[in-house]
Amino acid sequence: MTRLWNTPDDFPDEMLAGFAAANGRWVRRVPGGVVRSTRDERPTVSVVVGGGSGHYPAFAGLVGPGLAHGAAVGNPFSSPSAHQVESVARTAEQGKGVLLSYGNYAGDVLHFGEAEAALRADGIDCRTVRVTDDVFSAPADRADQRRGIAGDLVVFKIAGAAAAAGHDLDAVEALARRANERTRSMGVAFSGCTLPGAGRPLFTVPEGRMAIGLGIHGEPGIAEVDLPTADGLAELLVERLLSGEETPLPDGPRGARVVALLNGLGSVKYEELYVVYRRVAELLDTAGVFVADPQVGEFCTSFDMAGVSLTLLWLDDELERLWFAAADTPAFRTGSVDAPLPRSVRIPAAEGAGAAGGAAVAGTGSGPPPEASEESRRLAARIADILDAAHTAIDATAEELGRIDAVAGDGDHGIGMRRGTRAAARAATAAAGQGAGALTTLDAAASAWSDRAGGTSGAIWAVILRAVGRELGDGRAPVAADLVRGLNRAVEQVTSYGKAVPGDKTLVDALVPLADTFAAAVASGADPATAWAKATAAATAAADATAGLLPRLGRARVHGERSLGTPDPGAVSLATLAGVVAGFFPSAG
Repeated sequence: MTRLWNTPDDFPDEMLAGFAAANGRWVRRVPGGVVRSTRDERPTVSVVVGGGSGHYPAFAGLVGPGLAHGAAVGNPFSSPSAHQVESVARTAEQGKGVLLSYGNYAGDVLHFGEAEAALRADGIDCRTVRVTDDVFSAPADRADQRRGIAGDLVVFKIAGAAAAAGHDLDAVEALARRANERTRSMGVAFSGCTLPGAGRPLFTVPEGRMAIGLGIHGEPGIAEVDLPTADGLAELLVERLLSGEETPLPDGPRGARVVALLNGLGSVKYEELYVVYRRVAELLDTAGVFVADPQVGEFCTSFDMAGVSLTLLWLDDELERLWFAAADTPAFRTGSVDAPLPRSVRIPAAEGAGAAGGAAVAGTGSGPPPEASEESRRLAARIADILDAAHTAIDATAEELGRIDAVAGDGDHGIGMRRGTRAAARAATAAAGQGAGALTTLDAAASAWSDRAGGTSGAIWAVILRAVGRELGDGRAPVAADLVRGLNRAVEQVTSYGKAVPGDKTLVDALVPLADTFAAAVASGADPATAWAKATAAATAAADATAGLLPRLGRARVHGERSLGTPDPGAVSLATLAGVVAGFFPSAG
């Protein structure tokens, strides 16, 4: 288990501060993560990678000459926020464009996508390559839905080497995509990992058994088998990756040249890995596969998970040149890099340290808030109280939210909601205290929630708060019809943003009945308190009913029937917060 921490919520900040202090030769800390402490002799395309913490040496450990220019680092197992990604990318950008690359997880897709849009809006050419190397996470006909695991290193390395070689953004993007298309990985685990402060691992494997097809976020495996010998494990990994059963091979095995990465996920140490690799090498040789570069070690971990993954990159002439090109980072070095030039890192203005180095949100910012009506200011104060009560309610249920999330996901939903509601409450209190209206207060809360929580839930709750705030406004006395429009706008934007619809076993399953029931009750003449009580009951019933659904989106979809009987944590947390709001409606009398 993870034993050394001070306060769980502070773990990512303190980890990143210590990493930067220990690796100043390569990196400097900036809001949202780290960037290189050196500069190229001539400006190049900037490669910015990232993801949740808990996977070292991914992602911060891969920043340096010949590899990434920056890494955005989120909370444990949660994507960095869009603001964090944008901050790192703007600092790393050199005028030649930015390539964003990350593992294909829902929260990362949402946040990196939002950051890409913001950079493009400012005239910065920005592209994205998602890593999808995990052959067990989706069938070949849905390869674009696969997860990124240890293959992250392969794609990042090819992209970084292409940038260092002076290729333009079109070429860097194309080469990164080619590397991703020619990379296959498979992972197994013998025990789960424990997040800092958690009382139990995210999943367990019965004694004498092994989970196969697991991800790197504590998701349980897709199947279980008897624990093999080291040779048996090597045979399983090689056979599955060379058979083409999960996906067609880039080239036939015989005569192929590959990079082979045998990756320890946290608790399987080097001596054991070498015993396994001995047999991996024999099997690849027998199959006619030439290993151009064997790599054995820890490349993408999952805290203290006891597990192993094997990654194969099918090389061609150009990919081979780029793979062997010099790189010098805290965790991955090859070849000889010329003495790099020191760099003065530009810290983006008006930003401070937030989650994992992210930007802190101070209510309304440095200036006074926009003018607001007296009625809107009173509502803003109530919103701050609601969010404070929301944090109290989530804090009391965070462990249970984490438990149900761990059934088929990564177990971090409770932690993320706790961080998000706490940050939102603080930001709303600061904004309301400065005289802000409802819109400005909800905007501040949304930014704080997204930055501090990260992950899918952070992105979605920011969308909800902003949507409601747009309809409540700052300059008028809000009425029930404004909240109806705000909830309808939230449904429209959340479903557009995350692509979920009712029945997908997500937060949307509770959000839609909440909005629809409230609108119908108000239209029928019910007072707002009564209408909201009905809406809360509908959302709670819908959240409970998700226990009978099969997931069609998000990480849980990989595990299918495993989640039957367990409600969706996002829907449960939304219903919980709807119940909190119910207590703050003025009575009809």
